[in-house]
Amino acid sequence: MNQLNASIITIGDELLIGQTIDTNSAFIAQEFNDVGIWVKRRVAVGDNFEDIWNALDEESGQSQIIIITGGLGPTADDITKPLLCKYFGAELVLNEEVLKHVEYLFHQVFRRPGPLLKRNIMQAEVPENCTVLHNALGTAPGMWFEKDNQKGEKTIFVSLPGVPHEMKGLITNEVIPRLLQEFTMPAIVHRTAFTAGMGESGVAEILQDFENNLPENVKLAYLPSYGMVKLRLTARGENKAEVEAVVSRYFDEMQSYLKDILVSNQDEPMEEIIGKLLKGKNKTLATAESCTGGYIAHLITTVPGSSQYFKGTVVAYSNEIKMKILDVSEQTLTEKGAVSEEIVQQMVKGTLDRLNTDYAVATSGIMGPDGGSIEKPVGTVWIAAGNKNKIITKKFHFRFDRQRNIQLSAINALNLLRIFILDN
Repeated sequence: MNQLNASIITIGDELLIGQTIDTNSAFIAQEFNDVGIWVKRRVAVGDNFEDIWNALDEESGQSQIIIITGGLGPTADDITKPLLCKYFGAELVLNEEVLKHVEYLFHQVFRRPGPLLKRNIMQAEVPENCTVLHNALGTAPGMWFEKDNQKGEKTIFVSLPGVPHEMKGLITNEVIPRLLQEFTMPAIVHRTAFTAGMGESGVAEILQDFENNLPENVKLAYLPSYGMVKLRLTARGENKAEVEAVVSRYFDEMQSYLKDILVSNQDEPMEEIIGKLLKGKNKTLATAESCTGGYIAHLITTVPGSSQYFKGTVVAYSNEIKMKILDVSEQTLTEKGAVSEEIVQQMVKGTLDRLNTDYAVATSGIMGPDGGSIEKPVGTVWIAAGNKNKIITKKFHFRFDRQRNIQLSAINALNLLRIFILDN
């Protein structure tokens, strides 16, 4: 089976210093895998002529397809276009079709008064030997080049703007359709499940015999995150239907090993799972958040259609709000402290009464870096979930920085709610 490899080169100092997070590579990799292209390498380089040049040389020896993003803007630090001219032995020429599109954007869409600036016109300049890819959403066109590598094999280079929504449009509407015409794609099939309540090493121990008996073309990957472990089966082959059948058979077998800890047999986030459960039962939810500061509500409302089942949240960060809004007992706060089983139980009861929902979930904890004690160190979190008939609670001890402790608390709160809904 001939594997079709791609390399992604992202350009920009902002990526290297952490000012901008590279989401482009993740999108490209997902889209390529869907059509059978394996992303073999991802490389980030700064706005440095020699580094970009060396990356192009290096990756052309590794992959048949090189995707370059970034460095195509109208400012002096955007050096990708002049570099590509030199690399492919071409001169910059003004492309009339691109210029018309730039004029249309500035005059009709952006409604900018006055004539175009010189730097805006320069956006329509492209290397004379490239194939121009129409960027419907921006001024910088995509550019397609073909060149033999050191082995004499044809390599395709595609340069795209770094602006995510422009890049996505070009990948979807221009790049992938052209690649599908250029190559016969092998099949790459993924199936993903995820588990909760057991660490990566424990899950691996359960799956040891299963993993040892996988055929050569089926691989299992462990992807731990926020108290959960995702498990991805990947298979490759020539015939997609045959590959899908193989993956489905082994995926079903894998699930039989995981029945006690399996959360979902789809690659979906916890907030979507909760939404499906609530919609399926025609039930409603509200949250009462102290240490998570509204993060659980944020996760829930990222799901389209969440207004069907989510009524709202009370961010009861102070004891005053816990008492005034959620009817938490001042005596209990004094005797047990805000981070206690009794308080999160009362927060759930108060939320159910105030917001009149079928279910509620509550959190209270110490996120750090300060505020801990010997009895309740940083990372101590109490979570409760329930309805008007029953409330369950669980205590956690997280050990990370503030942001990760908040994220872990939110995901584990949703998982406790999931367990409660299924059991009740």
